[in-house]
Amino acid sequence: MAASVSPPSVTREIRLAGAPEGLPAPGDFDVAERPLAAPGPGEVVVRTAYFLVFPGLRTLIGGRTEGVPLPPVHPGDTLFGPAVGEVVAAGAGSPFRPGETVTHLLGWREHALVPAEGCVPLGDALPDPVAHLSSGSAAYGALTRLAGVRPGDTVLVTGAAGAVGTLAGQVARLLGAGRVVGTTRSPAKAERLRREAGYDDVLVPAARPADVARQLRRLAPDGFDVVLDTVGGAQLTAAVEVARRGARLALVGALAGQLSADRDGGSAPAEIDSYRVVTHGITLRGYSGSDHPDVAQEWTRRFGAWLRSGEITFPYTRITGMERAPVALQELFEGRHFGTVVVELPAR
Repeated sequence: MAASVSPPSVTREIRLAGAPEGLPAPGDFDVAERPLAAPGPGEVVVRTAYFLVFPGLRTLIGGRTEGVPLPPVHPGDTLFGPAVGEVVAAGAGSPFRPGETVTHLLGWREHALVPAEGCVPLGDALPDPVAHLSSGSAAYGALTRLAGVRPGDTVLVTGAAGAVGTLAGQVARLLGAGRVVGTTRSPAKAERLRREAGYDDVLVPAARPADVARQLRRLAPDGFDVVLDTVGGAQLTAAVEVARRGARLALVGALAGQLSADRDGGSAPAEIDSYRVVTHGITLRGYSGSDHPDVAQEWTRRFGAWLRSGEITFPYTRITGMERAPVALQELFEGRHFGTVVVELPAR
């Protein structure tokens, strides 16, 4: 982080300009200026260094937030999400002091006025501040709390080139998986996943569930013990078809719905063969971090150790500049990036 500086009187943020038709595009957002107030008692001003670009914004913008512990984003609202930054001013009674680095949930702005309880100090658990924006906690929690990866398991990860998937394959391997298979949308990403992210095989899936199931059977003739699904839709349908007896399916995301121009980001229907679920003793469970509050700290500790030992890498794409953030979001929806996508805001 840069040396501590005083906050300006005016800052910039990204707002939703209007209700999008289909997937949000750069023209649906504005980079706007606003006055920056001094922190009151128990508040801090944080200069953003990095913030996360994540597909869940589609759901928030679509207003489909039932069951989601985050509010919707309406036209005129500032976007938000996980961020890393430096405290540049602190109000009376704040536990933080200027110069400290923290995480918070008010990204998509150059400076954030945040209640101190909404900030978490970085500490030294992770060697790179950007790693605090990883989605690995979801992958780790799903694989340890729901799927329970066992030594020798054959594991399938759908949407393997995304923020969760690029870490899920590596984590599954570290937890003892014998074989790890992924899916992704492009041959170039498939090659990177095999080379960089612990995958034995990666499939670029067909459109129809029956075809996807046939493709998966060629890669894993005996089926899968564990499935970590970030996509839903046809890929989840196929995953059930190729699951072994007693297979554990952990559902982490729903990209098939969130990235569809024909939906609002709040649903991802999949046809599930319930007869096979019953006769094969298959379990399907959805993972939510709020249901497993102990995971985040455990993940951070293990992630830091794995990063320092070189047993895991953190693939991410860095986009520089506030003005490029709306384009980065569009490119995320289009599947152009590999791993986690973060926007870096150099000090001005």
